[in-house]
Amino acid sequence: MTTIDRSADQAAITSVLHRITEAWAAHDGDAFARVFTENGTMILPGVFRKGQADIRAFMTQAFAGPYQGTQVTGQPIDLEVHGNTAVVISKGGVLAPGETEVSEARAIRATWVVVKDDGEWRLTAYQNSPVHAPGDAA
Repeated sequence: MTTIDRSADQAAITSVLHRITEAWAAHDGDAFARVFTENGTMILPGVFRKGQADIRAFMTQAFAGPYQGTQVTGQPIDLEVHGNTAVVISKGGVLAPGETEVSEARAIRATWVVVKDDGEWRLTAYQNSPVHAPGDAA
């Protein structure tokens, strides 16, 4: 009988979030896209991108435009492992230049579907939504 080391898997799975944060900090669209599987998907409000090339192009342009000078932060709040697939729920958001806390207007919850691909945990689907609906009081 093989023993599964869930703590090692959990650390490797949450490292996916850290790799995204590091790629964002470097404003590196290529490093950001490499965290995804070849045909991974990314859904942001108003945005759908599929595949590393599409994600790379979008993030490279975003880092030169609306995300220039920003950072991103996120903390896992739930993690479920199902064989070679894991679902992580996180809270966080985009930090504007000089901010240390995510503003209520930019606070998000995200779902990360992570798969073990050739021995490495990689992101296959990412989606985020604002914490507050438009018009909600914070």
